Amino acid sequence: MGQRSVRGEGTQDRAPQARDLGWDDSLYGEDGAEGDGPAEGGSGRKSRTAAAGTVPAQGTRRAGETPEPGAAAGSDGGSGRRRGDAGGPDGPAGAQAARHGRKDRRRVLRWVASVLSLLILGTAGAGYLYYQHLNDNIKKDELNLGKNRMPEHKANAAGQTPLNILLIGSDARDSKENQALGGAKETFNGVALADVQMLIHLSADRSNVSVVSMPRDTMLKIPECKDPGTGKVYAERRFAQTNESLGRGGPGCTVATWYELTGITIDHFMMIDFAGVVSMADAVGGVPVCVDKNIHSRTRTGEGSGLKLPKGTHPVKGEQALQWLRTRYGFGDGSDLYRARAQHMYMNSMVRELRANTKLTDPNKLRKLAEAATDALTVDEGLGTISKLYDLAEELKSVPTARITMTTMPNVYSTRRLGKVEPKPGEAEQLFEMIREDVPLDGKASKRKPAAASKDPVAPAAETEVMVQNGTYTAQSGSVGGRATAIAGVLSGKGWTRTVADSASNAQAKTVVQYPGTELEGDAQAVAKALGIPVSSVKKSAAVTRITVVVGADWREGDAYPKAAARKDGKTPESANALRADDTKACMPVDPNFTW
Repeated sequence: MGQRSVRGEGTQDRAPQARDLGWDDSLYGEDGAEGDGPAEGGSGRKSRTAAAGTVPAQGTRRAGETPEPGAAAGSDGGSGRRRGDAGGPDGPAGAQAARHGRKDRRRVLRWVASVLSLLILGTAGAGYLYYQHLNDNIKKDELNLGKNRMPEHKANAAGQTPLNILLIGSDARDSKENQALGGAKETFNGVALADVQMLIHLSADRSNVSVVSMPRDTMLKIPECKDPGTGKVYAERRFAQTNESLGRGGPGCTVATWYELTGITIDHFMMIDFAGVVSMADAVGGVPVCVDKNIHSRTRTGEGSGLKLPKGTHPVKGEQALQWLRTRYGFGDGSDLYRARAQHMYMNSMVRELRANTKLTDPNKLRKLAEAATDALTVDEGLGTISKLYDLAEELKSVPTARITMTTMPNVYSTRRLGKVEPKPGEAEQLFEMIREDVPLDGKASKRKPAAASKDPVAPAAETEVMVQNGTYTAQSGSVGGRATAIAGVLSGKGWTRTVADSASNAQAKTVVQYPGTELEGDAQAVAKALGIPVSSVKKSAAVTRITVVVGADWREGDAYPKAAARKDGKTPESANALRADDTKACMPVDPNFTW
């Protein structure tokens, strides 16, 4: 798969670029060629021009060059000052400017390095300058390629709104560097898969961060997506593996798939490769990880990452860090679920190292790291410059390590696809609802504000058109026949006599009430109230032309929405395997068959 955009080709000279570090399946999957790729064929990629950011005036200095001493603090490189002037290079002010210039450059490099830590929930550094070639490195793509628009966030009592960022890891082998990292040769230059997917939720009050990982083997519904570059439309797939979404138009289809499943509004995405994270591990001197037994990840047939560590806690970096991130055979039961937990441990440990480490002072090392990080990054237009990434980093930096919580989507093994998983009924939705309602996953209080009732006047029930769809289908249990007709009858009996049942089915994990325009919001909320559906499940959608009730898999029987399906406030499901970023005692369980 080729790059989704090309870098700008301005007249300004560019500093040398870091090598293209790929997120190969060797990072996260020894079994990359498992035959579950998209059936649609080619990826339909196209090049797109990356919008360049702005650079503070530096006279005629070229990007990436060391500024002249007198210009380092932002003075005019062509001012014509004489040597010996108070403000010249040899004068007191010039010497002070030179010192400030070196300090500012060091601060810039520190901050740019910390941009990568943002991708793994680190903190922001300091700095106000950035270089043009770093902006050029950043590739951009559209946020949402699905038909359904995502609604705006509800504000809390203080008028604040949460922020959701989808972190995507591509297994693309589209460069020599990526291919050198390993994997089956038949997968080279093939359709990329989103083999790592993590939703980062920053609370509205900026007090906590929650992360939800979705196993790459999750089977779910992928909505219709349209590649904005080629115009190709990828038809909806009712039962497909989640990592295939990336090859159906780009990261915006992965975003649309998450929204389809969770109902969570996603503000941004970042698609990266973890080779950049490995570079950060080298910069901080290694990332401590722990195993409860000696481990050697290698099977008799030669499969495995090759990771070999003695029991206990050890810093990993370079190739060993890469091995840790891709290890599957040897952790727990050898499933992708344990690999995700190992990734969580690594990321949490990286956060702690970045916050405590004071060794990132080598300008050359930091410059290479910054270039590698930005070169490996694809984001939506809303994060398309260093300055926008800096603003986001500023939002994240105040969250204490103790309030960063990593979880995995509750799941069960699929009965239809051997070795695959599906969202666990009830508990997966419970976790998603906590994110939607801005409930901290660490169980501590938040300043969230319940969804407010609309101030829009409500029309008489008998004058309101309502459609009901059956969305109870699950891969495990199929559909419950007649649910749309049954709920339409309930509404008619409550006065909504213009309610009809739609013969089409629309699989939906959670029951929702959708409306096409703000003038119908109040009416939609009235319908929800009549059925006992929470106001938080009333959503605006461009995909409907009237108020539409989609009876989800959480409401397979009964005339009133079941209270058991409602959120259990403040209680993260145990099956989510929550791990706090300040937990320094966690160790990965090692399969006895992989010890030495």
